[in-house]
Amino acid sequence: MLELVIIAAYFLGMIAVGVVSRRRAKGIDDFFVAGRKGSPLLITGSLLATIVGGSATVGMAGLGFTQGLTGAWWLLVGSIGLVVLGIFFAEKVRKSGLYTLPELVGKQYDGRIVLAASVLVVIAWTGIVAGQIVASGKILSVLGIGTPVLWMVVCSVVFVAYTILGGQYAVIRTDTLQTGIIFAGIFGGLAILLSRLGGWSGLTSCLSPGQLAFPLSPQFGVKELIAFLLLVGLTYVVGPDMYSRLFCARDVRTARVSVFWTALLMIPFAFGITLIGMGASVLFPGISPEQAFPTVISEVFPPFLGGIVLAALLCAVMSSADTCLLSASTILTMDIFKRFRPSLSEEKALFLSRWGIVILGLVSLILALALKGVINALLFAYSVYTCGLILPVIAGFYKDRLKVTPRGALAAIIGGGSAAVVSKLLDIKYLDLGALLISGLLLLVVSLIDRRLKSRKGISDVTT
Repeated sequence: MLELVIIAAYFLGMIAVGVVSRRRAKGIDDFFVAGRKGSPLLITGSLLATIVGGSATVGMAGLGFTQGLTGAWWLLVGSIGLVVLGIFFAEKVRKSGLYTLPELVGKQYDGRIVLAASVLVVIAWTGIVAGQIVASGKILSVLGIGTPVLWMVVCSVVFVAYTILGGQYAVIRTDTLQTGIIFAGIFGGLAILLSRLGGWSGLTSCLSPGQLAFPLSPQFGVKELIAFLLLVGLTYVVGPDMYSRLFCARDVRTARVSVFWTALLMIPFAFGITLIGMGASVLFPGISPEQAFPTVISEVFPPFLGGIVLAALLCAVMSSADTCLLSASTILTMDIFKRFRPSLSEEKALFLSRWGIVILGLVSLILALALKGVINALLFAYSVYTCGLILPVIAGFYKDRLKVTPRGALAAIIGGGSAAVVSKLLDIKYLDLGALLISGLLLLVVSLIDRRLKSRKGISDVTT
């Protein structure tokens, strides 16, 4: 019962932040990019809370449960991706002064690309929100009150509510608060779990050499690591949620510093969460992997700490869900609706964005009810997004040097994204990596053909 009281207090606190933020989130800049005044603390806290979501708690503890220490790679590849982002692209992104990733793609190429990129991002990020909703149901099922479906609905209502109220202004503030709770919950919980197992030596004595192996193991080899680096790690180099935070930074230096701090802080999170999953495999070997963290909470922790850690896990899930939901809604409004209604007023744009949050939240909830696992759901979304959009965006920063064209980028987005969908729906192993190769080939080959056709047309026009 104490856990339920703590969770209820957390829900009310998040909504209160949304209500207070509504007074300040009056214009488009406030609602979509928090007035572009984010400090290093706010941007780093928001990035961390966004990244350490359902995939990095429920899902990653499940990876630790099944494959051991190499499960940490789910977040470690993200840390690598952020370092690349900080070195090469953070300055370019913040200097653009835009609102969304598709808007950036349109600036790199032309307006024809914006619609394809927008649709791809909205679809993929709706799937990611759904994965977070699934995680929330798994987490709160340990209370023994209600069903996972009921808690999925409740959590959806709460994060949709405070996102509608305060937009990005509310989200980066709730995220920063949630980061502190996540940190305390994960590492406080890990300390208690290790004491129950007799410390580090007690844990390692109960595990097989394969579970302790790192960086590779019998269950996680070179192919799996490459797949993680490309399909998951690249979403940190080019991601609408990452870029939405950089757009909020008050200047270029803040954007770069925040990215590097986030990359560094992700490392202890990666190993801490994985170790909790490994400890659960020793104490509760008969449970399903994605119930590892929730089971540790219900069976190992005292009620008060259990409530705090449950709140921490919910923070992780909901901070990712609200960011992805707002990113998708912003893109839906600014890059799709406004494309067909260029004269859309600021007031109307805010109205449509809030309704977009409601509609996308409902679609995500429906999708969540049909999903089976957190990691599988997120890998589906990441694969479709990565294979469709990553390479055209990276190439767009160097389009003059690489000589890529808008038609080449459009072919890469459609061809790579479609191949990834086919690979996941038909469960064709490693075709998702092939889809990334298809995207790159289409980008270069179609661009080459496009340039030659334009060159011939130019010669023809001159001769006539």
